Amino acid sequence: MSNLRLALILIPVLALVACSDSKAKKKPPSPPVPVVTAKAEARDIPVELKVVGRAEAFESVTIKSRVDGQVASVHFTEGQHVKQRDVPIRLDPSDYSARLAQAEGTAVRDSALLAKTRADTQRYSALRERNFVSEEKVNDIRTNEAAATANQKASAAAAEVARLQLSYTTIRAPISGTVGARLVFPGTSVKVNDTVLAVVNRPNPLLVAAPIPEKHLPRLRAAMKNGGLPVDVNPPNDRSQTFRGSVRFIDNAVDAATGTVLIKAELANPDEKLTPGQFLNLSLILETLKDAVTVPNEAVQQGADGNYIYVAKEDGTAENRNVQVLAAYEGYSAIGKGVQLGETVITDGHLRLTPGAKIKAKGAGEGEKKKDNADAAQQSDSKKKN
Repeated sequence: MSNLRLALILIPVLALVACSDSKAKKKPPSPPVPVVTAKAEARDIPVELKVVGRAEAFESVTIKSRVDGQVASVHFTEGQHVKQRDVPIRLDPSDYSARLAQAEGTAVRDSALLAKTRADTQRYSALRERNFVSEEKVNDIRTNEAAATANQKASAAAAEVARLQLSYTTIRAPISGTVGARLVFPGTSVKVNDTVLAVVNRPNPLLVAAPIPEKHLPRLRAAMKNGGLPVDVNPPNDRSQTFRGSVRFIDNAVDAATGTVLIKAELANPDEKLTPGQFLNLSLILETLKDAVTVPNEAVQQGADGNYIYVAKEDGTAENRNVQVLAAYEGYSAIGKGVQLGETVITDGHLRLTPGAKIKAKGAGEGEKKKDNADAAQQSDSKKKN
């Protein structure tokens, strides 16, 4: 009786298991993942480095007075272009003119005394030959002549110093360039080598200084040895204006705090569209990778172990490979290892991909066609609404 009850219980259970197994066996396989593919091709890829730098004047001079005094007149306007030796500022020369007159008078007096002592020396030397005076007297006269000569030289030097100081009251532009803000006015007291009178910057040509990561230093030096390193400069958020220059300077030490080395590029700025102190974007081509294996940038994905790519195999499955990206330029990435020339890589459809998954390649053109059709449909709907 117990065996009969057990059989009656097991029969429905076994039937249910059999039905579930049959359903599982009848479950259809997962459909292939639609993807867009592209071929790995050979291209020349420039190794481009983009950094942010700051413009510097080719020459910059802070004008200060070489004498104490008072500003008599200012002969420039803010932002004016001046040439070398122009006179933007004059100091009151009255005091220094009087000092020069005094020094010149002293020099004339000492010249007259020198002429007298020379005549005395000649006269007493002639008298000594006739034994009319002693040798000691002649020596005294010669000493007076030497002292008069020294006095005359000192007074002439003092007159020259006074003449120079008078000339320093005329402030001249040491370089050609643009004058900055007006800092002094007539009547302003000026202290020697202390009071800033004006700042003159030469913006053409222009220098652009930028820090470069030290890992690029070997390529920088190699490019400099091969005839110079060109650089393209753009103002921030304005790529319509591009200024071409070249790197002229690489610093002799790496900044230990930032791990960067300073470079300076020189570029023409005839219209002065760029201003010293302005932030600028720099683009440098360190080298060009010849016939590099390249894939579209969309094919390169980021993972926990670095960059990887899905490769479409001949059996219709996707293979995950870690790759080394050497450089990226204008939509293409140069692959150092991980992908061979001519292999097919997946550029779209990564979201549903897993290693070994079945795939169905649509081709890059099909995706573009669908996009164009969608855009056309959107335009047609907008016209109907209007």
